[in-house]
Amino acid sequence: MTLRALVAATYFMVGGWPYGLEDTVAKAGYAGAILTLLVTPAIWAFPTALMVSELSTALPHEGGFYVWAARSMGPFWGFQEAWLSLVGSIFDMALYPTLFISYLGHFAPSVTAGGRGAAIAVALVAAAACWNLLGARTVGESSVLFGLALLAPFVVLSCCAVWHRAPGNMLTLAPRHVDYLGGVLVAMWNYMGWDNSSTVAGEVERPKHTYPRAMAAAVGLVALNYTLPIAAVALTGLDPNRWSTGGWADVARAVLGNGTAASALIIVLTGGGMLAALGTLNALTLSFSRLPAAMADDGLLPKILSRRNPKTAVPWVAVMACATGWALCLGLTFTKLVMLDVLLTGLSILLEFASLVALRIREPELPRPYRIPGGLAGAVAVGLPPAALLALTAIRTKAEPLGAGSFNALELGAILIGCGVVAYFLGVYIRKP
Repeated sequence: MTLRALVAATYFMVGGWPYGLEDTVAKAGYAGAILTLLVTPAIWAFPTALMVSELSTALPHEGGFYVWAARSMGPFWGFQEAWLSLVGSIFDMALYPTLFISYLGHFAPSVTAGGRGAAIAVALVAAAACWNLLGARTVGESSVLFGLALLAPFVVLSCCAVWHRAPGNMLTLAPRHVDYLGGVLVAMWNYMGWDNSSTVAGEVERPKHTYPRAMAAAVGLVALNYTLPIAAVALTGLDPNRWSTGGWADVARAVLGNGTAASALIIVLTGGGMLAALGTLNALTLSFSRLPAAMADDGLLPKILSRRNPKTAVPWVAVMACATGWALCLGLTFTKLVMLDVLLTGLSILLEFASLVALRIREPELPRPYRIPGGLAGAVAVGLPPAALLALTAIRTKAEPLGAGSFNALELGAILIGCGVVAYFLGVYIRKP
């Protein structure tokens, strides 16, 4: 993968398109959403990108963050890192088919009615798996084309929104039920995924030079893509209560009316939302499927998961196994999926920051083409803001029930974390001669 392909793939792994941001406006209003989307990268995305740049250039191996944790803190923590990432991916990967169906449902409700929406979602997961069997280069280059196609309608919508601006300060408009922590959770999800590109480091061209440049370019691109369309729509005075999951087409209709040009843009935005969901699902399949393959190479999972296509080097058994697991978690709502994803994946990111510190202590002479400045103190300090933000979101996650009479999101997350500990020691017991 070249620099261009890695930037594009990282952009999709993070979900750098504005699709999925609607809930941030609905929960926090325009001023709250814009502030959240500008502050979150500073205390969540940028520190993570710095950590990924150092560790990816120091240890550019397939398996990425699993390799970092296993080498720095031992096989137990390596297994927990991979477990949290894989379990978190179950909820994360269910989000993109959910968004796809949401956008399609806004445009053609009858198509997704009944059980047809679930069938389409399963078909999307299968399509991404088949696409990934063609190899990492194919996925990376296709991400470039996806990215160019997705940016165009938001440029048009933003220009039209500025043209239809209303007098007065519209940033003060707020939703009826303000939920700032809920908005932060959605923003954190939209700024997650920087570490996912590390799992394909073995397939990146000149990774020691490519990763830092790709991370810097992707962070700036994502932040710009998120804030500009929302700020432009805010100028029109559109009520924040009219924003909902998958609702960019409804926003365009409210801003532009029902004319021919508006209808055309709505169709493009709806198609773009569906394309964005498919593109991200495709890019993340590339990332997550490498984890079980790397763990199987180390004997922590069944050896069959390490089987690779001799022509493309794709771990095809791992791809198909992951796709099967993701398809089984397509029933939860968007908000609940985000909460579980942020909790589990956020903890795995904290383990990666711990790996950064542990490697600085255990292997100070390890060549690091990119190094976070400040020595050991700098390595510790860069992980503190993400840890504080994750602690705040855990409070919000605790208040969210998963259903009548069931666990809340925090309790289910704790159970899944405990299962990782049990799974590791069970595997050790089984592997004993």
